[in-house]
Amino acid sequence: MLFGLFLSMYLITVLGNLLIILAVTSDPHLHTPMYFFLSILSYVDIGFTSTTVPKMLVDIQTHSRAISYAGCLTQMSVFLIFGSMEVLLLTLMAYDHFVAIYHPLNYLLIMNPRLCVSLVLISFVASILESQLHVLMALQITTFREVKIPNFFCDPSQVLDLACVHSFTDNIIKYFIGTLFGFFPTLGTLFSYYKITTSLLRIPTSGGKYKPFSTCGSHLSVVCLFFRTGIGVYIGSAVSHSPRNNAVPSAMYTVVTPRLNPFIYSLRNRDIKRALRRLYKAASW
Repeated sequence: MLFGLFLSMYLITVLGNLLIILAVTSDPHLHTPMYFFLSILSYVDIGFTSTTVPKMLVDIQTHSRAISYAGCLTQMSVFLIFGSMEVLLLTLMAYDHFVAIYHPLNYLLIMNPRLCVSLVLISFVASILESQLHVLMALQITTFREVKIPNFFCDPSQVLDLACVHSFTDNIIKYFIGTLFGFFPTLGTLFSYYKITTSLLRIPTSGGKYKPFSTCGSHLSVVCLFFRTGIGVYIGSAVSHSPRNNAVPSAMYTVVTPRLNPFIYSLRNRDIKRALRRLYKAASW
């Protein structure tokens, strides 16, 4: 039963995000910075959920959750790359919405293709560096043999908790990473939406507010869903050591959230729905 449930959720996640990628790439009207970031986010969602779910499906079938030392570090590293990329991309999308609404006349000049590609590359490099810092800290754990992690994958916070002694340097690195990939993105997103809200409230007609609110509402829903479940995972792992209490938020974070992103964007975005209809008609001929 669990195998069928998670397999269907995984397939829906992959197919839903692939449809968004196809819709954006096939429709010239969607070749804008906003949809460029959305297509990259779909790639990241596929990678993010593919890091954990296929291994979990194999574990369910074989009734074994064993993983090698190298396999655990690899899974943790790739998971961190895609997770950090998702955080940074959501922040970039908030900034993109801010520029589009606050500086509409200079939007395409500011968010030019070169800047957009550069921001994505910087986010990717930063995510790799953050992931390698975690791996270096995990490599210092010398007792990493025949241990049990109360989760269905090698969760970074729980892997690092296997260390018997946490050095001052390790704690500094953890706080630095938490600030860089948690506090600053959250602050940037909140600031962007504060400026967006104040700008939209100045529009006198309700019709002029509908499309910006609809577009921002879709993104804000994804941001709240991702950050809420992500924060819940790490707060839960710090407060509770119950396997069930740790695994349930992790499943929401790694399986459910990436699956909902395509539905949130496609159901609340007219441009995406129009592009998907065109894609369906083209495939039907």
